[in-house]
Amino acid sequence: MQPTATVLVYSDDSNTREQVRLAAGRRPAPDVPFVEFVECATPEAVIAELDKGGIDVCVLDGEAVPLGGMGLCRQIKDEVFNCPPALVLIGRPQDAWLATWSRAEAAVTLPVEPVEFAGALASLLRQKRLQSA
Repeated sequence: MQPTATVLVYSDDSNTREQVRLAAGRRPAPDVPFVEFVECATPEAVIAELDKGGIDVCVLDGEAVPLGGMGLCRQIKDEVFNCPPALVLIGRPQDAWLATWSRAEAAVTLPVEPVEFAGALASLLRQKRLQSA
């Protein structure tokens, strides 16, 4: 993995995208790379960014409209070759089973809690680094 990790953040809500950026900070853990964010407000933008390549982790808002992050996650897992790991933001803890259905590698509840989110993101970045080695 490159010295900087690229994290795609999908949400139709700019406040949610900001919560993700603030919770992760520049480096979610000391043993993972610094992160750069690519923000997407539409599913089409997500697909376009993934087609370009270079995305290390996707953070997808399960509450986004018109297409929620769980449906989008399942779609990209089916359609994108070597799809990066995905973290889905869910509205309630009871929705964790839907995150499993979507084939997301991790799920965190909204509103974003910084310690929980940074830990989940760092874990996915570590997994990505191990897969790349």
